[in-house]
Amino acid sequence: MTASNNLQKLRKYLESRTGKAIGDYNMIEDGDTVLVCCSGGKDSYTLLAMLQALRQRAPIRFRLIAMNLDQKQPGFPADILPRYFESVGVEFRIVEADTYSLVKEKIPAGKTTCSLCSRLRRGIIYRTAKELGANKIALGHHRDDMVHTLFLNMLFGGKLKAMPPKLVTDDGAHVVIRPLAYCSEADIAKFARGMEFPIIPCNLCGSQDNLQRQKIREMMQDWDKRYPGRTESVLTAMQNVVPSHLADNALFDFAGLTLETRVEEGDIVFDAPGFTLAGAVPISLPG
Repeated sequence: MTASNNLQKLRKYLESRTGKAIGDYNMIEDGDTVLVCCSGGKDSYTLLAMLQALRQRAPIRFRLIAMNLDQKQPGFPADILPRYFESVGVEFRIVEADTYSLVKEKIPAGKTTCSLCSRLRRGIIYRTAKELGANKIALGHHRDDMVHTLFLNMLFGGKLKAMPPKLVTDDGAHVVIRPLAYCSEADIAKFARGMEFPIIPCNLCGSQDNLQRQKIREMMQDWDKRYPGRTESVLTAMQNVVPSHLADNALFDFAGLTLETRVEEGDIVFDAPGFTLAGAVPISLPG
């Protein structure tokens, strides 16, 4: 199979996974105006390509507006994205805001800039969506981002919380969607290379190799290398939550539990096929 055939096969697969995520979570509806946030990275280029392809054959009508936030980083190639948007025939808006200087002013040298930078971007994106009449905001986060966020919150934040495929913004004005929720980073990276997207690296934060998210990324990469399919399995687990087998009193009434309380799985969850300790030896209990 030629490289071109491989790319077309991958494109169809990604379109299928994107379409399924959109359908499963009802991300896009008839008459929607979707603001597609494009940073110039592989994920956002792929997101835009998927949405453009799906719009052509969708049974509903929706509008796409690509948006890029020019944060005035030194050396940022401001001409690349407008030229690309024009080449693919998508409506777009370039928003200029010097968040770079503000982040550098507020964050001491060597400290992580991601939190402040993210908050500033979010505010500008919401404002732009409102100005353009967009009711949906599409972000390029993929399956790996969602799983990494779960572990990041568990290990460093003490919360069982991840990136949802769909949520309402804090001000209640927009719905944020993540159509690449079922797509792996590896497939997206392969697709971006094949498409030869004009990638713009984010150098606002420098390398910041010791970020907690980077540690989680390395952990999951190691797991997937040793035990293929772990990231996909974790995403599946995020879609199959059993509140009675966690420990949150707000989700399950542990305090009010009695002998008459019945839950879907009971204690047999620990007897499920494959749920065994490595090297365990069966024993017979007395009586």
